[in-house]
Amino acid sequence: MTRFDIVREGARRDDVEIVHYEPQVVPGSKAERRLTRTVAALFAVAGLSSLAFLAVFIWWPWRYRLVADVEEYYTPLLGVTLGIALLGVGFGILVWGKKLLPKEVSIQDRHEGAVSPEERRITGQTMLHMADELGIKRRPLLGVSLLAGLVPVGVVAATPLIGGLIRNPHTDRELYQTGFAPADDQGAITSIRLVREDGRAVRPADLLPGGQVTVFPGIPRGTSNEYADSVTLLIHLRPEDALKARENNEEAGKTDWMWGNYIAYSKICTHAGCPASLYEQQTNRLLCPCHQSQFLITENAKPVFGPASRPLPQLPIEVDDEGFFVASSDYKDPIGPDFWERP
Repeated sequence: MTRFDIVREGARRDDVEIVHYEPQVVPGSKAERRLTRTVAALFAVAGLSSLAFLAVFIWWPWRYRLVADVEEYYTPLLGVTLGIALLGVGFGILVWGKKLLPKEVSIQDRHEGAVSPEERRITGQTMLHMADELGIKRRPLLGVSLLAGLVPVGVVAATPLIGGLIRNPHTDRELYQTGFAPADDQGAITSIRLVREDGRAVRPADLLPGGQVTVFPGIPRGTSNEYADSVTLLIHLRPEDALKARENNEEAGKTDWMWGNYIAYSKICTHAGCPASLYEQQTNRLLCPCHQSQFLITENAKPVFGPASRPLPQLPIEVDDEGFFVASSDYKDPIGPDFWERP
């Protein structure tokens, strides 16, 4: 018996009747060679596009600048190259399955029963027959193109995870440093003032108990998008709430991070980076309007509702000799969501 005879007999024993089986192309014909070249070309396109994706990911300039040049093409190029790669794989598999594989119509009856050694052998022969019908042995170009096309696609899938091994994303601690990092003013370390959007510095008398104000680092362009990660919410807590917040701060090792009844937290939600700016002074909760995350200010801004899983980073503050609020140091925790959210 031929392998297909065994496959047909095995199908009958499994109550499956192959009622129609017809190759779509004659082995060795021009049509088969043309289709083989088409599938190989599609897989080659997928492989080349995947390699282009990797090249863009590794070497293309990507750092944000206010006046962008080639950097603005970084994300579109990643999308285009990845899209072409996936289309190449998809169309390659479609042409292979629709044009090169034989047409088969089978009817199976539902049945139950234990699997015998003969049936296991038949199953193995059926799988080998399916491998033969793929035509990789007879059409080696398909196997080579499949390997060359899918391996780069697989590497692309792993790129976000291994990208940090290729290029260090923490150069100059840019993901950990904001505009409140102490500045070196001609050899002297200068604390950064908290200012309003119009550049006016903030004094304690500017806020009533229960009030809050959005502040920025008092540095050149500190209120611009260049320092968008530095947006901070300064809150004047009521005395009883401030006492509770100070106790929780001390338990968390954040002694002297508050000044009087004033406390400051990053305004960037740790879930998706939206502005967490809706402050409920009665409950001391800070709400993010995007996905309804809520943070309890008096308990180190821990998340108490919604998808956010990490507390808002706290900015240590004090008052300088002229009576204005300053950051006694930069944020100790990374701002917003990013690579640290990965398990």
